[in-house]
Amino acid sequence: MTLAVRVIPCLDVDAGRVVKGVHFENLRDAGDPVELAAEYCRQGADELTFLDVTASSSHRNTMIDVVSRTAEQVFIPLTVGGGVRTPEDVDSLLRCGADKVGVNTAAINDPTLISRVADRFGNQVLVLSVDARRERGEQHTASGFEVTTMGGRTSTGIDAIWWVKRAEELGAGEILLNSMDADGTQQGFDLEMIRAVRREVSIPIIASGGAGKASDFPPAIAAGADAVLAASVFHYGKLTIRQVKDELRRAGHTVR
Repeated sequence: MTLAVRVIPCLDVDAGRVVKGVHFENLRDAGDPVELAAEYCRQGADELTFLDVTASSSHRNTMIDVVSRTAEQVFIPLTVGGGVRTPEDVDSLLRCGADKVGVNTAAINDPTLISRVADRFGNQVLVLSVDARRERGEQHTASGFEVTTMGGRTSTGIDAIWWVKRAEELGAGEILLNSMDADGTQQGFDLEMIRAVRREVSIPIIASGGAGKASDFPPAIAAGADAVLAASVFHYGKLTIRQVKDELRRAGHTVR
């Protein structure tokens, strides 16, 4: 049976407000996360992703109160990430309403976090968030894509394709693949990166970074993504969830 493609709005939150920029810089206000979450639920979003975009770089935990208030307003799966460092952090987020939890920087620093979370809560809870970009300067990876941290500000030199394969082996249930080169540009998803990851993993891939118009979404699915995620095109009213789903249907994809 063909699984339905998921359309997922992303709430990038900083200091209790939804923000959006380009390449995670020059962030501007996009609204209240609770209000936006409720609106996307009404529009027919399949899931919501809540990312505390400065939790890791500020060395603090995700804002539990905002997550709790957001969870109260939505009746669709909610993934929360940002500042998650331990299984206890995951437990706290699940208790306040998250259905899945995203890990990024802490998993790179200690890959055993992936297996410890998966073993305790199940693979379906763990989403590995991968902020990847085409390598620059001195970095040389086999795939040409490297992993970054701290919202793309810190280069790791880790091959992104190797990392997603390793994460799947350790127990990650899903990959949130964000192209840092495309993020916020509204020039379309990085299809080459999606294809490269799809060749190596069997777990679901959420494509993120670069959505600018409805016609950008079907190629991401054709490249191998199981779900598509976007932020600014939804926050600023450029597109609705329905418009994206209609475009996916026209391209022959099954949607809810």
